[in-house]
Amino acid sequence: MVPVTVHVLDTSTTDIGKQTLGVNDGWGSFTTGTTGGANADPSNIHIVTKRSELIQALGGDNSKNAANATPKIIYVKGTIDMNVDEQDQPVGKEYYQDPAYDFEAYLAAYDPAVWGRDSVPTGSLETARAASEKNQGKNIQIHIGSNTTLVGLPGSNAKILGGNLMIQNVDNVIIRNIQFENTFDYFPQWDPTDGSTGNWNAAFDSITVKGATHIWIDHNTFTDGGHRDRNLEYFGKHYEQYDGFMDITNASDLITVSYNFFHDHDKTTLVGGSDSYTADAGKERITFHHNYYKNVTQRAPRVRYGQVHLYNNLYEASQNHEQYPYLYSIGVGHESKIYSQNNYFALAEGTPATSIVQVWGGTQFTDEGSVVNGQEVNLAEAHGTLSPVNWTPTLYTSMDSAADVPSIVQAQAGAGKLQSGKQTGSKSTK
Repeated sequence: MVPVTVHVLDTSTTDIGKQTLGVNDGWGSFTTGTTGGANADPSNIHIVTKRSELIQALGGDNSKNAANATPKIIYVKGTIDMNVDEQDQPVGKEYYQDPAYDFEAYLAAYDPAVWGRDSVPTGSLETARAASEKNQGKNIQIHIGSNTTLVGLPGSNAKILGGNLMIQNVDNVIIRNIQFENTFDYFPQWDPTDGSTGNWNAAFDSITVKGATHIWIDHNTFTDGGHRDRNLEYFGKHYEQYDGFMDITNASDLITVSYNFFHDHDKTTLVGGSDSYTADAGKERITFHHNYYKNVTQRAPRVRYGQVHLYNNLYEASQNHEQYPYLYSIGVGHESKIYSQNNYFALAEGTPATSIVQVWGGTQFTDEGSVVNGQEVNLAEAHGTLSPVNWTPTLYTSMDSAADVPSIVQAQAGAGKLQSGKQTGSKSTK
């Protein structure tokens, strides 16, 4: 393995990495708050420019870095491509592919006309596909330990390309000011039992939060980067190589998601992965505020179990129905308790306000102050089948009127909008 040099960063004039989540700034500020690596020793403050340096800064071994709880601040500078080898040289599908995997043979074996539609694929070709996908995951899934701040260096156009940050079974993590682009799966699975006609399913998110607490995800941009091919189909279904932008599952808790820009994508954010995962009950307490959802098809977010506060978010429904046809924004799933306040929805002409909220087994939803195309609308009343939630949000310092949300969010959400020094919704430990 080539030796890795991790650059130590002088933060005397750059304090963005030392900022912590402000008091009362959403569920992530509850109890102990979220400070990330703000208390890092100078020897654990780094700037990284490639995958190998990032892994080294996180602890040195990607398979073990989740257990590294040493406070650390890591600044991402420029673009870090995760589809690279140990020498940081770009790799493609062949690098991960199991020798027994053959895509044409896979299509022939699991064609519904041959395999049927009553069971998921099994056998040697499916085993080889799964092994190939696992090989890719080992490379692009980057494990983050507790007490970590990962932040884009201001002015460097920080980007993680093709990567999946894994925030799993850890506490106290901050992710800010990074563009996440083109997180895709070379080896999606065909599932004929998914829906009435089957679907292709991909494995990787840009950020995966599982069993984690005290997380702040702020001022990031999430995009496919124009790489998606919506016209590629097999078995009459879109060949889906993209999963969620950011999924939060497995009893994760106390999280604030703020000032992010999610655009041009299908499945955006899932909160709670399964109706049967009862460990989520009493968990999945998450605040989403001042996020910008533009041309996203669904899941902004879709919630199971979670006690979720949505406020001052901007939703621009797709004008491009062929590429990203709008289905809904807020999904009310099993035992969810969503409180929506002062959100703004800009829907395409002819799209009814009743499409904004979709229900999958949930019974509670409260909405206040929503504006749809300039008109005040109560989304709960418009839906007509939901009862108010049994809690009232208190973890916010101020709330903008829905009418002001478009100008505020468009100006402030996304990567590249943060500067060193002062920042609304944060405090500095400098």
